[in-house]
Amino acid sequence: MKSSAPGAAHHKPVPLGSLLLGTGLTLTALILIPALAQRWGIGAGLTGALRVAATRAAQKI
Repeated sequence: MKSSAPGAAHHKPVPLGSLLLGTGLTLTALILIPALAQRWGIGAGLTGALRVAATRAAQKI
């Protein structure tokens, strides 16, 4: 017998592809972009802009 608490939210399952793409973009923003920027000597402003763009793209998925 399955019981559900009052007010428990029922969510649709998230497609695995979307989950993997969003996770990949987040890891890119947090790890890859700063590492490559340091190696290539890209300025902090451009690095920050790239991180924000990748993070926003991950949120829209």
